[in-house]
Amino acid sequence: MKLALKKPLVIFDLETTGLNIANDRIVEISYLKVFPDQHEESKTYRVNPTIHIPKEATAIHGICDDDVADAPTFSAIAHTLTNIFVGCDLAGYNSNKFDLPLLAEEFLRANIDFDLKKCRFIDVQVIFHKKEQRTLEAAYKFYCNKAMSNAHSAEADSRATYEVLQSQLDRYADLPHDIDGLSDFSTYVKVVDFVGHIILNDKQEEVFNFGKYKGQSVTTVLAKDPLYYSWMMNGNFPQYTKNVLTAIKLREFKNCDSPTIGGGTE
Repeated sequence: MKLALKKPLVIFDLETTGLNIANDRIVEISYLKVFPDQHEESKTYRVNPTIHIPKEATAIHGICDDDVADAPTFSAIAHTLTNIFVGCDLAGYNSNKFDLPLLAEEFLRANIDFDLKKCRFIDVQVIFHKKEQRTLEAAYKFYCNKAMSNAHSAEADSRATYEVLQSQLDRYADLPHDIDGLSDFSTYVKVVDFVGHIILNDKQEEVFNFGKYKGQSVTTVLAKDPLYYSWMMNGNFPQYTKNVLTAIKLREFKNCDSPTIGGGTE
């Protein structure tokens, strides 16, 4: 069954130097762009991460330092990627927890003001885990009845992810076929900073989702423990998380500093 698209959907996958959102880098990015009329375009970029690719990462995706020595850096292709992604919704496999936060970090490092929050996100892994709970290779076999011949290459993973999504739509009659519905279904919590350190609670308030203040309002914590802000800003947290935290802090400062309407001394 075909997706009900109102705007293009970009299914993308990253291969990286590791799994640390704040410190690791992209070494390959591949996308498959599906338009509302169902025609497609795709491309794969090798990326020089400007840091060493550990052998543990190479063992997974097969890309080593020599393979990307002459490749462009992310900053060099950032504007091109922005033009490809802008105005689109995004999809991936485990993308909500990893690919999106890391991509956001790379755009920030490249000084590109691309607001990913304007996109809707579909995480095919979340749909899969809610329904079956297996890996991408198993999902491909289960839904498409085919074996992946080139797993852990960004291009193969992007294509397989799209095929799995299409098969999920065919298999589950109760699964939404529009992007808004799929985005809502493939999200466990409403994250504010992509990586999930700050989320929205049932009252749509920003709350911490880790550490000693887990579940507590960000504004309340910053008011009662100002040093917590400094600790996070100096800690090994993603830059996007730090930006979100700063925005909340500045918002509350402005709210407190704003004069009361109709106020004044009598």
